[in-house]
Amino acid sequence: MKRSIPILSAAVLTLALAGCGDKTKADAETAANQAEQALDSAGAMASNVALDAQQALSPTPAGQEFIDRMAKSDAYEIAAAKLAVTNASSQSVKDFAAEMIKAHTDSTARIKAAAATANPALTPNAELTADQQDDLADLGKKKGAEFDKDYIDDQVDAHEDAVVLLRDYSAKGDTPALRTVAGELLPTVQGHLDHARKLHQ
Repeated sequence: MKRSIPILSAAVLTLALAGCGDKTKADAETAANQAEQALDSAGAMASNVALDAQQALSPTPAGQEFIDRMAKSDAYEIAAAKLAVTNASSQSVKDFAAEMIKAHTDSTARIKAAAATANPALTPNAELTADQQDDLADLGKKKGAEFDKDYIDDQVDAHEDAVVLLRDYSAKGDTPALRTVAGELLPTVQGHLDHARKLHQ
């Protein structure tokens, strides 16, 4: 019977060590998650500083230029998203693309409505630039993981540009109705940028 005591003690020690192992693992996972969140925050802050600098260096466009740039951006986003719905391999990328189609269709309608109330009324030109057409052509040749990466890289860049444009025009634009709609669209586009950055990571 005396020999059972060391055996029992060893069993208790083994269980205790196992418990410590689980706790250590949990602590390590928690630390890793906190570090990842800190890096995400630092990255977002650095990106926002870059956007602030870009905005400071960019002259505020006149109303016609603003709506033309927004219309072209919306048209490009919708066309690229339609490619993503069929060419992407990741469901999260497909879901993002579906969100882009809906949001940029809505943005197009709201910009048109606001432009129509300007005095004199303005009409946006949504014809894609040569660079946008080339980017779409290149994107259309890709499939699967390669498509996912290039599409999301492009989405981060495009939405950074759109955030700068909307922030600037909503603060200093020359047409009140367009300033208002720019301010209303800004939180949505910022949300798209944040989403694209997470997918990029």
